Amino acid sequence: MKYRSQKVAYWFFALSMLLLSLQLVYGFIMGFAHMGYDGLHSVVAFNTARAVHTNLLVVWLLSGFMGAAYYIIPEEAENELASVKLAYAQLISLAVVGVIAIVGYHFNYWEGRKFLEIPRPLDYLVVVNVLTFLGIILVTLFKGKKRTTTALVLTMGLVFAALLYLPGMIWFDNQAIDSFFRWWVVHLWVEGVWELIMGGILSFLLIKITGVDREVIEKWLYVIVGLTFISGILGTGHHYYYIGVGKIWIIVGGIFSALEPLAFLGMALFAIAMYRKGEKKHPNKIALSWTLGTAIVSFVGAGLLGLAHTIPQVNMYTHGTLVTAMHGHLAFWGAYAMIVLAIISYAMPNLTGRKLYDTTTGLYAFWLSNIGMLGMTVAFGVAGVAQVYLERKVGLEFGDVQKEIQVHFLILVSCATMFTTGICMYIYEFVKHGRPSDEALVTQ
Repeated sequence: MKYRSQKVAYWFFALSMLLLSLQLVYGFIMGFAHMGYDGLHSVVAFNTARAVHTNLLVVWLLSGFMGAAYYIIPEEAENELASVKLAYAQLISLAVVGVIAIVGYHFNYWEGRKFLEIPRPLDYLVVVNVLTFLGIILVTLFKGKKRTTTALVLTMGLVFAALLYLPGMIWFDNQAIDSFFRWWVVHLWVEGVWELIMGGILSFLLIKITGVDREVIEKWLYVIVGLTFISGILGTGHHYYYIGVGKIWIIVGGIFSALEPLAFLGMALFAIAMYRKGEKKHPNKIALSWTLGTAIVSFVGAGLLGLAHTIPQVNMYTHGTLVTAMHGHLAFWGAYAMIVLAIISYAMPNLTGRKLYDTTTGLYAFWLSNIGMLGMTVAFGVAGVAQVYLERKVGLEFGDVQKEIQVHFLILVSCATMFTTGICMYIYEFVKHGRPSDEALVTQ
């Protein structure tokens, strides 16, 4: 740890770990409900569990991104954070918004718009929270001695993420128009600006872990992130066809969605090439595993599986089925969850001074969570293909089909148990590191 204010990142990472734990609980509630064991329905209805599960994902990833920025920006700018007190206030307000939203969902306090269920009053609190965060980051960069490409790409992603949240706050009486702008948030976040954030964090980790020259890594960062960003923006069109927009959009969306795997393949090859080129043998092998894993798994989950069912001729059958859940789970895990876990694995030893680089528990956490997620992805895929066939070819009713595919969720829950075991081991390692220490600052 080079700067005392970097300790703020720890508390954002801790909030991420707490919210991730809660997300897993609601995931199991849905998994058992799909198996026919919906005993909690009167307390936690399925639609409530789904809303909580997906929104917890968004909040814990955002908390992780913010923590990453608070750790990376001081080091890249060579300057302390502009205001540590404001950063802690922003953390508390973020946690408060999350708690109110989660509790509110259980009492039907929401807007009811898929993925944007958060009630309108909380939207304004989110805006204030994010503006505070961006203010701290931008002032820190402005006062800093350096402005690196890595820091600028990361900051650009965070700024665009804030701006693209605003269209989701506009209220439309027409559902088609509302859905049009809703995708500006939902799709352009996960297949656009969040990829800038991922690219910035990935670049920082590769520079620190591999020892490859910064100019080499940042040169390729421009190319890869640019291709990913452009293909992600125009790839939004594959959603538009289903809300009544002109047919041209399914063509545009299909073409540019097909380009996304190339961008992620480039990112995977880039990360592996930088690792092989690196002369530096960094002792933090766990952070290296998560970093390289991010590039490889995101290529499979976000790239290949995304392409597999967004081809227009296929998507007309798979749209809105469990095939989407197959793609979504591995894509979010590979592209965003793993990069957050990677930066936490790198930062924690530096923040606390405890060099738990290469523990057996950390290694098991990596492999169990990844194998478990791959198993869940396969189970979702098989269940989704069966659902597509029975619903859209045979013509069975939705409820009848859900009963027919219950057996696949036995496999899914089993794999989810393996995944959760890995996550529990990761959180155990996180707790074992302890809190940030000023002694870690002195020893750097």
